[in-house]
Amino acid sequence: MVTVQHCGERGYSYSSLSSQFLENRQHFWGSVPFHYGILAVLAGHVAAFLTPGLILGWNAAPLRLFALEATGLALGLVTLVGLVMVCVRRLRSHRMRRVSTVADWIVYGLLLVQVVSGVLVAYFHGWGSSWFATSASPWLWSLVAFQPDISYVAPLPWLVKTHIVNAFVLIAFFPFTRLVHVLVIPNMYLWRRPQVVLWNRRDVRGGGR
Repeated sequence: MVTVQHCGERGYSYSSLSSQFLENRQHFWGSVPFHYGILAVLAGHVAAFLTPGLILGWNAAPLRLFALEATGLALGLVTLVGLVMVCVRRLRSHRMRRVSTVADWIVYGLLLVQVVSGVLVAYFHGWGSSWFATSASPWLWSLVAFQPDISYVAPLPWLVKTHIVNAFVLIAFFPFTRLVHVLVIPNMYLWRRPQVVLWNRRDVRGGGR
C-alpha cells in the first residue's frame, strides 16, 4: 500500500509508511546496512553500465580487479545481512506483522532473491565487473536504443539470468509499493535528522507512568 500526503508548500509527496515508531533498535541495525549496502551495489552497477571502458581499464591490473571484486562481494553480504534482519524484525514483532501488507512480503521476497542471487553470482562466477562491462552493459544499451540484442547475455549462466529477470520483475512491481518513495526528488532520507521516539509507558504494578 502506498499513501500520498499533502506537504503544504512542497505539494504532494509519497509516504514510505515507516515502521520506525513501532520498533527502532533492530530497525536501525537492519535498515542502515541494507540501505547503504544496496545503494553502493547499485552505484557499482550504474558505473559499469555507463562507463564500461573505465571499468575494464581499472581491471587491467590484477590487484585492482581483486580489490573491486572483494569490495563488491563484501557490500553484497552487508546488504544481505541488513535485509535478513529487516525481514526477521517483521516476522518476530506482532505489531510489525499487523501493519505488513501482502505487497510488503512480495517486495521482501523479490529483494531476497535479488540479493542472494547477486551474492551467489559474485561468489561462483567471479570477475563479474569485467563480464558485466563486456556483456550486460552492451545488452542494456541495446535496450535503451530499442534494438535489443539478446546475444550478449544468452551465453551467461542461469544464475546470472535469474538475477537479471528478477531485477526486471522487481522494477516493474516496486512503483505499487512503499518503495516508490525512493523516486521522490529531492530524496532527503539519507541526510534527514534522526527521528526521536519517546515512549510513555504505564507502570502496571504501580499504576503510574
